[in-house]
Amino acid sequence: MNRAVNNGASDQVWTGSWVAERLGVELVGDDELTGLLGLALRRNPKRAHLLVSNVLGKHVPQSPSVVYGAGFALGRRVRELLGDDEAGRAVVLGYAETATGLGHSVADGLALAPYLHSTRRPIPGIAPAGGFEESHSHATSHLLLPEDPALLAGDGPLVLVDDEFSTGNTVLNTLRDLHERYPRRWYVIVALVDMRSAANAGRLEDFAREIGARVDLVAAASGTVRLPEGVLEKGQELVARYEAESAAVGGPSSAGSSWPVGPHPDDNRTHPHITRVDLHWPPGLPDGGRHGFTPSHRIRLERALPTMAARLAEALPEDARRVHILGFEELMYAPLRLARELEQIASDTEVRYSTTTRSPVLAVDDPGYAIRTRLVFPAHDAPADGPGERYAYNVAGAGFDAVIAVVDSTADTPELHAPDGLLARLAAHTPHVLLAVVPSYVPEPPLVPERPDMLPEPLRGPAFSSYAPEEVGWLLQDLSDVTLEAPTEEREEAIQSGGAHYAESLPVEYQPSEQYQELFHAALDTSAARIARAVGAVTELVLAERSPRPVLVSLARAGTPVGVLMRRWAEYRHGLDLPHYAVSIVRGRGIDVNALRWLAAHHDPADVVFVDGWTGKGAITRELADALREFEEAEGVSGFDPEIAVLADPGSCVRTYGTREDFLIPSACLNSTVSGLISRTVLRADLVGPNDYHGAKFYRELAGADVSVDFLDGVAARFPEVADAVDALAKELLSADRSPTWEGWAAVERISEEYGIHDVNLVKPGVGETTRVLLRRVPWKILARAGAGADLDHVRLLAEQRGVPVEEVAELPYTCVGLIHPKYTRGATGADGRAVTV
Repeated sequence: MNRAVNNGASDQVWTGSWVAERLGVELVGDDELTGLLGLALRRNPKRAHLLVSNVLGKHVPQSPSVVYGAGFALGRRVRELLGDDEAGRAVVLGYAETATGLGHSVADGLALAPYLHSTRRPIPGIAPAGGFEESHSHATSHLLLPEDPALLAGDGPLVLVDDEFSTGNTVLNTLRDLHERYPRRWYVIVALVDMRSAANAGRLEDFAREIGARVDLVAAASGTVRLPEGVLEKGQELVARYEAESAAVGGPSSAGSSWPVGPHPDDNRTHPHITRVDLHWPPGLPDGGRHGFTPSHRIRLERALPTMAARLAEALPEDARRVHILGFEELMYAPLRLARELEQIASDTEVRYSTTTRSPVLAVDDPGYAIRTRLVFPAHDAPADGPGERYAYNVAGAGFDAVIAVVDSTADTPELHAPDGLLARLAAHTPHVLLAVVPSYVPEPPLVPERPDMLPEPLRGPAFSSYAPEEVGWLLQDLSDVTLEAPTEEREEAIQSGGAHYAESLPVEYQPSEQYQELFHAALDTSAARIARAVGAVTELVLAERSPRPVLVSLARAGTPVGVLMRRWAEYRHGLDLPHYAVSIVRGRGIDVNALRWLAAHHDPADVVFVDGWTGKGAITRELADALREFEEAEGVSGFDPEIAVLADPGSCVRTYGTREDFLIPSACLNSTVSGLISRTVLRADLVGPNDYHGAKFYRELAGADVSVDFLDGVAARFPEVADAVDALAKELLSADRSPTWEGWAAVERISEEYGIHDVNLVKPGVGETTRVLLRRVPWKILARAGAGADLDHVRLLAEQRGVPVEEVAELPYTCVGLIHPKYTRGATGADGRAVTV
C-alpha cells in the first residue's frame, strides 16, 4: 500500500503536531515556520527533538526547484547585503552533511564567490585547512579540505551557511577556528531558520565585539523552540518505547508501518535489476564543494546539465510519472541540480528530491509527524569512523514510479549493491531503480614535471615592453640581443618554399611615414568609441559566462592590446584587478606549452580565458583547440577552455566577441609601436629549448615612435560614454544565438579557388589580417568590398606604397581580403618585393 508523504503544505496537518502534543514542545515565531519545519524525534543523547526542514532536501522529498530556490534566494539577499565588490571577494562555507547543498545554492545566488563545504570524509595526503565540532550533531568532527589553501586565506567576507541555528555553537566553533588562522573583518551567517533562544541570541554580537569584526545574520524565517523541563529524558523514553514496540512486531520502522528498520523480511529474494545511467559528467569537474567549487566550475556545470538531465530522462520508463532523485549524504548539490534540470525538461513528470543521511531518526507513520517511513541500509563509502547504519526517510510508501540514486564513485561499492544495501531497499518500494554515479573529485598535485619551478616569472615593463608592469606579464624570453630580422622578400621565399617557418625569423619593422602616422591617429579618433563598446561587451560576456574572476591570457601580440583593454574595462566597471599574461601561439606549431605549465601551476586553468584581437578565417582558433587537447593528453592537466574571446569576429569563428563587424582596429595599423614595442613571437630550435618560453624582442630603440599607451588611453577614455550602450549590447549578446557559422572559412576556401591560389594560408581575410599582409608579407592583391569607406584608408595607402592593386568586389563577406603572392620568388616579383601579376 502506498502512502503519500506529508511535505508540510499549509492545507495539511502540521508535521510537528505529533511531537508537540506528546512532549509539550512549541514552535513559535514567524508565520512561515510551520510551513518550513516539522518535528521528529531522534536517537541522540544530546538533543531528542529534530527540526525537519521541508525545503532542505534532506529528510523530506520536495520539488527540487523549491529546494534550490530557497538557497538561491538567500544568496541573492547576501549579495544585496555585501554589494558586488565585496561579493566578488567573498567565500561561502557550508556545513556537512545537511547544508552542503543549501550552501552551494547560496553560493549560486551570490554568483561571484567560490564555495567550500566541511566534510567528514578525510582524504589521504590532503592536510586540513581547519576543523571544528558541531555540538548537537550525531557525528561531530568537521574537516575543511580545500584544494587551494588560499581559498580560506583571503580577507574578503566569509559567508557561513547552515540549515538552522539553534544554540549558535556550531558557528562560534567555526569562527573561532578560522578567525585564529585567517582573520577577516566581515562574516555573514546564513540559515533557512534562525531558532536561537533569547539567551543565545546575543552570543554572536558578543563574539563580534570580541574579535573586532562585523557579523550579520540572514535567515528566511526566525523563531524559537520552547522546550519544557525534562524534554530530553522524556523524548528518549518515547523513542525507546516506540522502537521496542516496532521490534516486537518484526522490525517495522514504527507502530502501524510496514517498512523495515533492519534486515529486509525477504533477503533471499532475487537480486533487483538496477539500470545504470552514464551521465557523461564533465572530466575534472568537482562533484561538489568538498574541495572547493569556483564560479568557473559552476559555468561548466551549467553547460553540461541539460545533456546530463536528458540522459536521465531517456533512461526512465515511459510510464514513470512520479520520479524521485535520491542524493547521498554530503553529495547533495549535484543530485539537486540534476533533479531540477530533469524537472524543467520533463514537464509531465512530478520530480522530487531528497538525500540519504547518517542521522538516526524515529519514524512514526502519522500525518502529524515529519518522518513517516525509514529505510535502513549499511554505509557504502568505507567511512573513516567505521561501518554503520545509514537512512533514507519518507521515500518508502511515497508512490514513486522510479527512484534515481545518485552517488559518487567512492560510494559505488559492493555494499551499495548488496542484498541489504540501499539499492535493494529501494527496489522493494518502487518498480524501477536507476543508479547514476558522479566521479569523486580527489585533488592531486598538478601532473607536471619539476619544470614549472624552473620556469622564470613573466617579463614586465618597463624592462620588457612599454606597458606598465601591472597591465601584462609576458610569458616569453627576451631575444632582444639576437639578430632575427630578414628582408620581407627573403622570408617569403623561404616560407613558401618550405625552407623555413614564418616564426623562425622576424620581418624588418615597418617604419610608418608621417602620412601613415596621421592616418593612424585619425582612425583612432574615429573608432575609439566603437572599440570601447566592443571591449566592454566582450569583457561582460567573459565575466557572465566564463568566470567572474578570469585570468586573461592574450595571444601575443595582436591579442595583447585587447587583453589590456579588457583588464581596464573590468577595473573601470567592476573594480576588478584581473591578472593578464601574454603567451605565444604559432600556426602549425601550437601554443607555448611551457607558458601553459606556468599558468597551470599558478592559476586554475578553468579561469583562463584566451584573448585575441580578431578572427580571420579561424586558423588560430582551431590551432588553439588542437594544442590544448594535445597538452591535456601529454601533461594530464585539464581545464583550459579553447574558446577564444576576441574583440571582433568577422569570420564567425567564436562565441565570445564584442562585435562581428569587420572594421578598422587601429592597433592593426602598426606593428610593435602599438603593441608595447614587442616583436611578433619567435620559435626556433637553436634559440628556444624544450624547457624555454618562446621568444620575442623588445624594440627599445623605437620608443620615439611608440603609440602603444596612446592607443590604450584613447580607447579607455571612451569607457564612460559607452557604458550604457555596453550594458544593452551585452544583454543582447547574452540572449542571442552566437554559435559559430565558420562562414569566414568557407569564404576563404572559395576565394582561394576562384583566384587560383589553392592554399588557404595565403588568403588573409579582414581588415586586420590584410594590414598584416601589407606590413609583413609579399602581397599580391587586395580585395575590397565595394563601397568600403574610411576603414580602408590605411590599406589603400599601404597598397599604394607597395605597388599592390586593390580590386573592388561586389559580394565580399569581409571589408577586405589580402592575398599573399601565390608563386613568390625574388625573380618573379623583383628584389624589392613589389607584386606583379602572374
